[in-house]
Amino acid sequence: MVFRHQSTRLLFGFFLFLTAACGVSRPEPVESAIGSPNIVFILADDLGYGDVGAFNPESKVPTPSIDRLAEEGMRFTDAHAPGAVCVPSRYGLMTGRYPFRSSLRWRQGAVIEPGRMTVASLLSREGYATAMIGKWHLGFEGGDDFDYAKPLSGGPVDHGFDSFFGIPASTDIPPYFYIENDRVVAAPTESIGANNSPGWSPIQGAFWREGPIAPGLKLEDVMPTFTKRSVEWIEDYRKAGAERPFFLYVAFPAPHTPWLPLEEFEGRSGADMYGDFVAQVDDSVGRIVGALDRSGFRENTLVFFTSDNGPVWYPEDVERFGHSSTHIYRGMKGDAWEGGHRMPFVARWPGRVEAGSTSDETICFTGMLATFADLVGVDLPDYAGEDSFSILPSLLGKPRGGPVREATVSLSSGGITAIRRGEWKLIPALGSGGFSQPRREEPIPGGPRGQLYNLAADPSETIDLWLEEPEVVERLAELLETYERSGRSRPPIRRTPP
Repeated sequence: MVFRHQSTRLLFGFFLFLTAACGVSRPEPVESAIGSPNIVFILADDLGYGDVGAFNPESKVPTPSIDRLAEEGMRFTDAHAPGAVCVPSRYGLMTGRYPFRSSLRWRQGAVIEPGRMTVASLLSREGYATAMIGKWHLGFEGGDDFDYAKPLSGGPVDHGFDSFFGIPASTDIPPYFYIENDRVVAAPTESIGANNSPGWSPIQGAFWREGPIAPGLKLEDVMPTFTKRSVEWIEDYRKAGAERPFFLYVAFPAPHTPWLPLEEFEGRSGADMYGDFVAQVDDSVGRIVGALDRSGFRENTLVFFTSDNGPVWYPEDVERFGHSSTHIYRGMKGDAWEGGHRMPFVARWPGRVEAGSTSDETICFTGMLATFADLVGVDLPDYAGEDSFSILPSLLGKPRGGPVREATVSLSSGGITAIRRGEWKLIPALGSGGFSQPRREEPIPGGPRGQLYNLAADPSETIDLWLEEPEVVERLAELLETYERSGRSRPPIRRTPP
């Protein structure tokens, strides 16, 4: 439940001016002479905070490549996806806008609105070569009623990417086929039966749905194919001798189901086939970063690694394997609880980002658009990145006089918008709001109508303070309503579209 107050709209104008004084509106411009670095953004799929050794020393999964990135760069320990499942998380990453503001019906059409600025279109406008390899999962015009003989509109190449090689959605959602730019590589004229793994839940293991599949496409080959294509793209760019900076977005389809580790990774982890698949993800990260380093791009490339949302990993899995995929955090994929959206997040930029450093700033993926704008020395117009705040000062160790952003909102798979401000987190409903049980609970007379946690004292969200801290509940509910009604959380600078 969100409280409705007539005064909320009046307060927002005042809020726009106050936030500047609090240091969360727009930091002082970072010196633009930093040279417009290459940017590589690697996004894992359904990877937990606790899977990566650099974030959880007790992880039973070897992640030497990601750990090395952390040693050579900065770990963000309080980074959040804007959504706890694939589509909303990717929408927020691409657009700098909270996903609750848009229709996310990717099966019915393209999720990103025509003409909306994305991280790719911004960088393309500023002279970058832009490429995407991997899982799109933000829909195409016409939805999933594909005409395989015609171009697919509304995808990556219509939103700022010069090139794209990938798949439309997850490797457990048919139809299964590759796309090159806006063309289907081979139509899915064959079929594949459904599959499950004994000993796992119906949505774990080597799980995929039955449906059409392209001839010769093997699901276990998709991850290696994307890794190979990413390495080749980097090497080809070096051979071409292009002087333009580049942005490469690699969206892995793993360790999302189906968990299909290659034979060489079987038995690598102490978390069975899931952990082995994570080990393969780590190896892919190493191969891509290695290609950058060998190609002479190491010093002038800002590399990010993170995951789109939490894992599908139940309490019984933790007990069975002694491995907590979400570390100390409650819940999993889909949930409003921290396990659904608190992500491992690493940035490496030799000579710019301090090696071995750690930031406890609360950040959100929606901040990437403003961060990239900051990198190239341009301001975001009001009609773009409405929820985007730059993390560049944090990356460079620059003082900013306040938090990156006033508050952070994340959308659960069940449609709950949780809000976090400082140490306090409000979930305006009972239950996980996602995959964990109970998903929703009805309030009892005299009981809490939602959840309030003090994450500084209770990071595992075990003590609901809704009844004990009504003023905090009221303040956060009002702020969430303000964000919902205003259409933005980043204060406007009153610039109109060109």
